[in-house]
Amino acid sequence: MAADTHADDHGHHGPEKGLMRWIFTTNHKDIGTLYLLFALIMFFVGGAMAMVIRAELFEPGIQFVDPGFFNQMTTLHALIMVFGAVMPAFAGLANWMIPIMIGAPDMALPRLNNWSFWLLPFAACMLASTLFMEGGAPAAGWTLYAPLVLQGGNHFPFVIFSVHLLGVSSIMAAINIIVTIFNMRAPGMTFMKMPLFVWTWLITAFLLIAVMPVFAGAVTMLLTDKFFDTSFFSAAGGGDPVLYQHIFWFFGHPEVYIMILPSFGVISTIIPTFARKPLFGYSSMVYATASIALLSFIVWAHHMFTVGMPLAGELYFMYATMLIAVPTGVKVFNWLATMWKGAMTFETPMLFAVGFVVMFTLGGFTGLMMAVAPADMQYHDTYFIVAHFHYVLVPGAVYALLAAAYYWLPKWTGHMYDEKLGQLHFWLSTISVNVLFFPQHFVGLAGMPRRIPDYALQFAEFNMISSVGAFVFGASQLLFAYVVYKCIKGGEPATDEVWEDAKEHGLEWTLSSPPPYHSFTTAPEIK
Repeated sequence: MAADTHADDHGHHGPEKGLMRWIFTTNHKDIGTLYLLFALIMFFVGGAMAMVIRAELFEPGIQFVDPGFFNQMTTLHALIMVFGAVMPAFAGLANWMIPIMIGAPDMALPRLNNWSFWLLPFAACMLASTLFMEGGAPAAGWTLYAPLVLQGGNHFPFVIFSVHLLGVSSIMAAINIIVTIFNMRAPGMTFMKMPLFVWTWLITAFLLIAVMPVFAGAVTMLLTDKFFDTSFFSAAGGGDPVLYQHIFWFFGHPEVYIMILPSFGVISTIIPTFARKPLFGYSSMVYATASIALLSFIVWAHHMFTVGMPLAGELYFMYATMLIAVPTGVKVFNWLATMWKGAMTFETPMLFAVGFVVMFTLGGFTGLMMAVAPADMQYHDTYFIVAHFHYVLVPGAVYALLAAAYYWLPKWTGHMYDEKLGQLHFWLSTISVNVLFFPQHFVGLAGMPRRIPDYALQFAEFNMISSVGAFVFGASQLLFAYVVYKCIKGGEPATDEVWEDAKEHGLEWTLSSPPPYHSFTTAPEIK
């Protein structure tokens, strides 16, 4: 390497060009872009696995893949979507936007930032490599439940090491975000003046640091049970497989909030912009976010109502779970109040934001249904559960990510995306995502178990409808990739019309709701 390797003002190492610049970059925008591109690739990889699942379930019987491979697809689809697509995508948004939003020149720990990203591709490759090993990838679901996962072959240590690397990456990113927000805010940017997106990521970062080591401990105990003759989860040696479930879900429940809290920040940024009003109830939004995060630690066993816990335990977890609906309801109310009597326009980011509010709320209602312990005996391990968490994660996390991408693409690229194609993408996605997941509530209530490649004849029609929705939804995301490509290659130059528009109409923007960088094709009248 050349002797002169000092970084320039943008974190690019002097003499290196092209690929080397991306590998060694410590610039927060470059690293944010790397995260987002990696997440997009993983989104399509995980989506392809979902297509295998839905193709097999198109009609009863075994058509395309054998049951073992089907179960491997369910495991890898979940692990890749959670740790490879959604979490890195939000980390990309954090890297790009947090320094800009708080007035910092970069992230506090730029080289750690580079390292936390470059662990991801290697961890993902290690996870995917298990498909090509004898016996294939794990077939125990993303929860990796003992004792089922301990029956696996050579893939097992690769999966565990991959999970460790993904966890280390998340913890390093979280430390970086916390240090940046605490130490690098611009003068006058107090905590209660920070944009909501920054707040949600600060709280998410603390969640990550609290729960990723718990998951690391759980999978390490699996590893020692498999190779070192311990009996943490083996009843034969005095252990208990239910212990694994407790440890896993103590991580797993906050984990779902790690995936949704940054979404709340994105939606709280976009809705005020297109309603042309400051966010309603800023401080209540901050407290509600913190409340959701704290409550997420004390409700984990609602995933375990069927394991035979004492009645007092079931009652506690039932009531504690219902309590989470209160701060979540506050957030939904505040979004609706922000839109109320606003001068709204429905460009693509706003469409995805409104779609998020409607469908995420629906997913929340089915979550309340499952919180009722006696009713959950019926729902548990059926497609009703699959419908619930996909309504929370797809129109929840994924819609927020799509809204954020459309909203900030002009800032990232200097070009406007194609508005007509963006709106087409929204409507195709929204119709198909409901065709995909809504019928699953019905087959679940009728008793169809999840994670099975074959099923009884009475579930055939709804599964066929669901699979059609899946393929249309998958194809719609190719349109998104095209919109992004077209925007990067150069659309119309992005302008600062929204700033000028706001000034004309006498709107004063505060630090807590700064004007976004976005342009409208026609500047709407603000009443």
